[in-house]
Order: sequence, then C-alpha cells, then structure tokens
Amino acid sequence: MDNDNDSLDLFAEPPADPRRKSGGNQVGITAGSGAMRTFEPLARRMRPRNFDEFVGQQEAVGRGHFLRRMIEMDQIPSIIFYGPPGTGKTTLAQMIAAMTDSAFEKLNAVSAGISDLRRIVKEADEARRYYQRRTIVFIDEIHRFNKSQQDVLLPYVEDGRLILIGATTENPFFEVNHALLSRVRIVRLYQLTDAQLVEVLRRALKDEERGLGGQHVEVPDEVLLAMAQIAGGDARMALNLLEGAAAMLPTTGGTVTLDMLEEITGERVQRYDKTGDNHYDTASAFIKSMRGSDPDAALHYLARMLAAGEDVKFIARRIVICASEDVGNADPMALPLAMAAAEAVQFVGMPEARITLAQAVTYIASAPKSNAAYLGIDAALKDVRTKDCGTVPKHLRDAHYKGAAALGHGQSYRYPHDYPNHFEAQDYLPDKIRTAHYYEPTDIGREKVLHDYLRKCWPERF
Repeated sequence: MDNDNDSLDLFAEPPADPRRKSGGNQVGITAGSGAMRTFEPLARRMRPRNFDEFVGQQEAVGRGHFLRRMIEMDQIPSIIFYGPPGTGKTTLAQMIAAMTDSAFEKLNAVSAGISDLRRIVKEADEARRYYQRRTIVFIDEIHRFNKSQQDVLLPYVEDGRLILIGATTENPFFEVNHALLSRVRIVRLYQLTDAQLVEVLRRALKDEERGLGGQHVEVPDEVLLAMAQIAGGDARMALNLLEGAAAMLPTTGGTVTLDMLEEITGERVQRYDKTGDNHYDTASAFIKSMRGSDPDAALHYLARMLAAGEDVKFIARRIVICASEDVGNADPMALPLAMAAAEAVQFVGMPEARITLAQAVTYIASAPKSNAAYLGIDAALKDVRTKDCGTVPKHLRDAHYKGAAALGHGQSYRYPHDYPNHFEAQDYLPDKIRTAHYYEPTDIGREKVLHDYLRKCWPERF
C-alpha cells in the first residue's frame, strides 16, 4: 500500500471534517420526524446512549473498571468485544462513538473489503494531519474477515492511526489472527440474566420518547419473566418480543398475556422460574432420570430446561456431578465425557450446545451405575471429622529432606514396583483406624475389574 502521507499536498485545502460520519451524537436515534421514527424497531430505538442506560456487563464496563475509565477519559484502546448476540457489543461501540472526540467509521465484515479499509486509512491520515483527531473503526462480525483483510489492519492499529473496535460472537482466539490479537484487548460480554432482561423491558415500557411509554401497554411480571426466559440472555430478542406483543393490542393500549406471547413465538411458553420450585423440581427429575438409567426421561427434562432458557452451564454442572456420583468407576469414561461437554457448550453456545448436552446426558443415563466412590469419600470424611484417626505411619512419611531418616521417616517402606505384580501388602492406614473400610466397589461395568484386582490384593477386605 502506498504511503498516503507522502503524497499529500501540504498546501492543498483540507478535506471536509470526517468527524463521526457514522452517527456522532445521534447514535441510536433515528433522525427525522416522529412519523419516520415509528418504523425503526424498538430494539434499535432503545439502544443505550450512555452508561446510565446500559444494563449488565458490570465486569467489563462497571463503574471504576478499566474500559469504562478509558472511555470516559477518551483514551480508547483497540478492543474486540466477544459475546453472544444481544449482549451489547454494537451498543458499546456506538456509545464510544457518541462519547469520544474521534472520527468514527463502521464496517460489516460480511460486506466490506480491503478497498474499504484502504479508504478508511486514507481518511484517518487526513483526520490526524488536518484535525489532530483519531479514527475509530468498528468492524462488526470481525471473525468473518479473512487473514489478508486482518493483515491490512495490523500496521495502522499498531501505530495508532486506527483504533479498532471489533465485535464477534465467535471465540477470537480461534478466529482472529494472533498478530492482531496481540495488539488489542479482548473484552468478554456475557448473556444477560433474566432479571437484567426484565429491567430492559420495563425501561422500554416506561420510556415515552423512544419506547412504549405513551401507548398504555401493560405487561404483568409473569409475562415479562417469560419474555426474558424465551430471549435467553439476548436483549434484542426480548425487545422484539415485547414489540410484537404490543402490536397485537388495540391502539388504545391493553394488557399483554401469556397467550399472546405463545402466539408470537409459535410455541408453548414454559412457566419456569429459575429460582423457584419448578426450577429445582425439574433439575431433580433430570438428575434422577440419569441416575435411574432412563435416557428418554433425562432428555425430556433436558428439553424442558432448554426450552425455558435455563443456563447451559448449570445443566452441564449437573451432568458432571452425576458422572462421578452415580456412574463413578462403573464407567470411568463418563466423567471425561461430561467435562468435555461442559467445555464444549461454552465454546459453541446455543442452539448447537443442545446436541452436546444430549450426547452427554444419553451416555450417562445409559452407562452402568455405581455410587461406591461417593459413599466411600463421605464415610472417610465422617471418620476424619468425628474420630481421632491418629498420625500418618512413619514408613509413609516424607523422607526427602535432611534429618528425616533420624526421625524414622520412610524406614521399612516397601516400594511396590520392586515386587511381583507391582504389589506388596503393607499398612497404609494409621494404626488407630487400621481396619477402616470405605470403598466397596460393585461388580458392575468397569468397576468389576477393579473389584477383582482389589480382592487379589486385599482378600481380607474385599
């Protein structure tokens, strides 16, 4: 690429001020008459204009946090916002555009090309030369830029000519070049909670300038919560649901019902309070179905939780617990599979995460069961907490430091690998609980192999 600075005529008239081409102080508000504004979706009209209106993401932009201080000080670093849809990535970029004294350019990686980047770089040089103003370029869906497009940005992000703000729903550590990643800060945004989405909806209902405040729309708490659960952490979807429901009311206003919501979504609204009895009852039935080796029932309760917008991390944790508590050593593969599923659902997100969860659930429900490890650790903990169990036998104590031998540490210890079958019987428990017995393996699945081995080693115990 040619160096545009070298080719500029120093005596030419400066170009038009490029300040805030993509919104300026009007970010999030449609220009023009009130009649024109009615065609703008509610979710767009209600975009927060400042931090007082912004809901959620306290870890990223809460009061006193680094990024918020940088924005308020107009010292914006290059950033990539990473998170699910509807969590505020574009909104934060537009807030920065409105709050910063910088030229602002917006691109969508789906439709933009290298020529667009070269144009922005040229105009950024002009803005810096003639107006001493930085340029912020916001690239939505930056993960869709190919390597060559990302490489074009590198020198200008590095020398400060461009402040890059990217937005992506994909993990940037997999989708963005390492060279570019090393020049930006990754800011993780998370799905909004049901309570936060309800707050967003209530603001839209009260706002007379941009929301539904002048339309006399009433929405009971039960319906607001259902909207939030259906939206699954996505503020845009929640506002779209509210707007669709309000459109079904007479022009004089009225009350939105669950039946209206079901008509809009085309499916039955799950009455599922994630902090109430229904939440715990469904989770209990889910776990008991896996424990009871009924994959059909386990899938049913999984589907109930997913349809109600349950946090997939909560579901994944229940599966991991069940893998150890109820399957255990009867099938040692259950736990690594459950852990892999827990990691995968955070990587892929919904709706694809339902497939990963279903795989883990059906495997664990179908696996042989043993709670021997669970019972064993609880029995051992009971002894430790209620008895004087004595000290660690001397022959098992650490003997790797100077003076340990004089204390008798490690003496008479027999190294099992020096003996036939890599086993040699000796006392491992403290003297006071030498006959304690905690682990009682079953003869089910893989645990039967373990049980047979232990019978040969310790016939008096197993």
